Amino acid sequence: MELRERLDAELKGAMKARNARRVSTLRLVLAAVKERDIAVPAGEARAGISDGEILSLLAKLIKQREESAAAFATGGRPEMAAAEREEISIICEFMPRQMSAEETRAAIAAVIAELDANSLKDMGKVMGALKARHAGSMDFAKAGALVKELLSAPKRGRANPSSV
Repeated sequence: MELRERLDAELKGAMKARNARRVSTLRLVLAAVKERDIAVPAGEARAGISDGEILSLLAKLIKQREESAAAFATGGRPEMAAAEREEISIICEFMPRQMSAEETRAAIAAVIAELDANSLKDMGKVMGALKARHAGSMDFAKAGALVKELLSAPKRGRANPSSV
């Protein structure tokens, strides 16, 4: 089942179960998806954004709620922080399992090898390939730092300038 269809089905189920928090969260997610659909130029896909783009959008919504929850917690509003965390848990149900640090490093190394990326100039190509393959399952903020680290590391077989 496509992610968009799953979101619609879950919304209907939440409405039947009269789960107000779940209904409001899913409506918010679907509204964000619809907004992104409208932003797509008319000449491009009329079916709306892809599942990968929806996953990226969900990750963005989760990050926004995490920031809000932290702000509410520091502002002395624990009930609002709890509500934000509840929304996070609902949105997380639609996200794929997050890759571990080791899995992320292995995926990045594989893409670097496949694209024969040699320097930081290739970082854009590597990140683009990673986003296409691992949307929603990889934390790209952490991955970006790791890509930078791996691309700036001296290659084996070449003389290391610091050891000369």
